[in-house]
Amino acid sequence: MNGTNILLITTDQQRFDTIAALGNKNINTPHLNWLVDRGITFTRTYTDAPVCIPARATIMNGQYGYTNDFTLNYGRPSPINSSLSLPGILTAAGMQTRAQGKMHFNPNRKNYGFEHMEILEDYYRQIEKYPEAGVPSNHGLGQNEMEVAISTVDETHSLTHWIVDRSIDFLETRDESRPFFLWTSFSKPHPPFDPCLNYWLLYQNTEVPPPIYGDWSENPEKICPGYIESSRYLGFAERLTQKQLADAKRAYYACITQIDYNLGILFARMRELNILDNTTIIFTSDHGEMLGDHHLAAKQVFFEGSAHIPMIILPAKGLIDESLRGTKCESIASLADILPTCLDAVDIKAPKNLKIDGISLFSQLRGKKIRNLFFGSCGHLHCIIENNYKFLWTGMGGGELLFDLKNDPYEQSNLSHNKSYNTILERMRKLLIEHLKNTKQKGVKNSKLSPYLKSLSINEIRPNCWPGFHSRKRPNEVMH
Repeated sequence: MNGTNILLITTDQQRFDTIAALGNKNINTPHLNWLVDRGITFTRTYTDAPVCIPARATIMNGQYGYTNDFTLNYGRPSPINSSLSLPGILTAAGMQTRAQGKMHFNPNRKNYGFEHMEILEDYYRQIEKYPEAGVPSNHGLGQNEMEVAISTVDETHSLTHWIVDRSIDFLETRDESRPFFLWTSFSKPHPPFDPCLNYWLLYQNTEVPPPIYGDWSENPEKICPGYIESSRYLGFAERLTQKQLADAKRAYYACITQIDYNLGILFARMRELNILDNTTIIFTSDHGEMLGDHHLAAKQVFFEGSAHIPMIILPAKGLIDESLRGTKCESIASLADILPTCLDAVDIKAPKNLKIDGISLFSQLRGKKIRNLFFGSCGHLHCIIENNYKFLWTGMGGGELLFDLKNDPYEQSNLSHNKSYNTILERMRKLLIEHLKNTKQKGVKNSKLSPYLKSLSINEIRPNCWPGFHSRKRPNEVMH
């Protein structure tokens, strides 16, 4: 162990194209911009299961969801071995480990190797003692609705601010004789899109780009039901007008800006405590948000808005060649890379009995290991990315999509019916067949891709829409 610290920062449901320094000119992210300018941005980072609980398990154990047959938000407990988890390994090595904010483990309060955890319920328990602060999320919107609301508490009493405030409290009261691992985990910009009023006002009249549609998604009634099912269950973007979608994007951006400005407080306090330079900072998200692109909402699908996420690493001083700061790495990265990257950053060996699917992102920077192939599974949704091509297949009806991400970064042109791409399509099918067989997943019969769920009709999907109800008696921030 080399004595440096680690700060892992995660947001919830933040898509890849929401940082000003990386090209979004409609959003205010000065402190994420600082990370981009001083760190290394992995511009092609994907989540292997674009939903909360599996994605967080991947961070904790360095294993893809399909490795453990754990690719959806419900079911059995999180497949995390406390002694072989990221915090478990670091704790055993002598680091002080703290989880602050949204963990979304199952069971919810199981530490899974952390010395100490403060989770979202602790915020609600605390704010109940101060009725003058107001009641959080007392606007009636649930955890999956895209309509816009204004926070019913001010910024000082918001959950976002509490997560940073409690993170700073840990930094001020920690055992200074040990290096630390702090996971600061935000619950936003996950719905409800309810920024505090001062942030909403920043975007109220801001022009935002409209949703993106493709030749396969212009008419939502013709989208393969396997790809639209989760949207109709979680968000139902099709019902919203263009104005409502624009307002949703403004509120979504406002939630991200609120996180960013609060990160400014955290980074400032770290500098004052003289620990900023000696801390490796990793910023990422568990998955993205479709925001109306292709008439879709929410997550689960492997389209860019849902599965492509930000990943920035600001290494502690001395860990990398200074010439790498402010650069971008275009090899494929994933959430499974976080565990080996953290171990690499503090020079701790992984236990021999831990099978790690990820690779250290520092090894990518050193040119020792470069990834050009990625697999993802989320229930019946499956994805392959090889170099610049992405192939999607769903076990619900068997719909196929093929995209050239280099020339079509927002997946507007489906190439699966273009004869010029038959060779690539066949290769991708074979790769997926081999992968499904090797990982003991459904979807292969007689050496061919074979749907294993009935293709539902539009009318069968529609009644299932669940807004994620939220009451003041039992705030269910952890239910999404």
